Amino acid sequence: MARQNYLFTSESVSEGHPDKVCDRISDAVLDAFLTEDADARVACETFATTNCVLVGGEVGLTDKSRLAEFMGRIDGIVRECVRDIGYEQEKFHWNTLQLHNMLHPQSLDIKQGVDRDGAGDQGIMFGYAVDETPELMPAPILYSHAILKRIAEARKSGAEPTLGPDAKSQLTLRYEDGKPVGVTQIVLSTQHAYETQTSEDIRAIVEPYIREVLPADWLSDATEWHVNPTGKFVTGGPDGDAGLTGRKIIVDTYGGAAPHGGGAFSGKDPTKVDRSAAYAARYLAKNVVAAGLATRCTLQLSYAIGVARPLSIYVDTHGTGEVHETAIEKAVAACMDLTPRGIREHLNLNKPIYARTAAYGHFGRAPEEDGGFSWERTDLVDALKKAV
Repeated sequence: MARQNYLFTSESVSEGHPDKVCDRISDAVLDAFLTEDADARVACETFATTNCVLVGGEVGLTDKSRLAEFMGRIDGIVRECVRDIGYEQEKFHWNTLQLHNMLHPQSLDIKQGVDRDGAGDQGIMFGYAVDETPELMPAPILYSHAILKRIAEARKSGAEPTLGPDAKSQLTLRYEDGKPVGVTQIVLSTQHAYETQTSEDIRAIVEPYIREVLPADWLSDATEWHVNPTGKFVTGGPDGDAGLTGRKIIVDTYGGAAPHGGGAFSGKDPTKVDRSAAYAARYLAKNVVAAGLATRCTLQLSYAIGVARPLSIYVDTHGTGEVHETAIEKAVAACMDLTPRGIREHLNLNKPIYARTAAYGHFGRAPEEDGGFSWERTDLVDALKKAV
């Protein structure tokens, strides 16, 4: 039997964290290509350090003659990302940073397999859902994201002008009978403008926003707060620590509460099953829980490069299932075409909807009218109930 009483911790990082700056740039490049060509191929990686951004990887357009012209837009895309995040530091400024564009055409060896509707690579992908929050997400990661998103809103609105873009949060929650009931530890580190600002000063700024986000009965006199515990955080962003696309995969998914297949998401077009099949797995797991077939569900898919059909489908309901896992495995296969093309069409993924996923989690977000976060819909509930 699974443990019912325990502590569990998850962390999040803000859009200004060096790795998230890189995720944002990679996904903005992807969105730009998909805006021009719904069948564009993109595998964009970004590296950032002091006043320098390097963009590399493989790209492709249906009309190859337009690729060289399109490359000229990358500079503007990068600078707009950095400007929107808020970096105007002496050693990392959107207007003065050096950009190195090393994007090149996609490998023909990879292209031929994808053109036959096969997967763009081998790999395993996991989806997860649990009924401990309305979003069917683990509470520690969901609220860690929410704290940073709220603080970023206050910073960008001008309400908190002394806060900087770089920040990290971490929550330790106490579980009783398998449900989160309280916060034992809060960690919040945020970049700030002035050397004279102390940890106490920063706590006075951020605490109201943290309390606004968290359920009131989760905080008590026993909750321990660690706000800027090193005492000072003035130098931030890629000037303080180099960034790289795809280095925050646990932040992007379930905060360690569920397995991760290993592949990163940002900068990859939806022919890459690292991204699209992970979205499909979350979509299916969420619909399983929303349908009442289980209160907790882990779902794994696996693929081989150039092969369309998944090699395996695995479901674990952790002892909470109303029906056997094999019945759910058959049901999800019957209710959704899990080939790469089938996933893209079912979730409408060939659209410029990815830059918004680069910070504050790919899962647990509300589906949007233009198709963003389509994998968070629960429109498969009735079909799954019928199928089992």
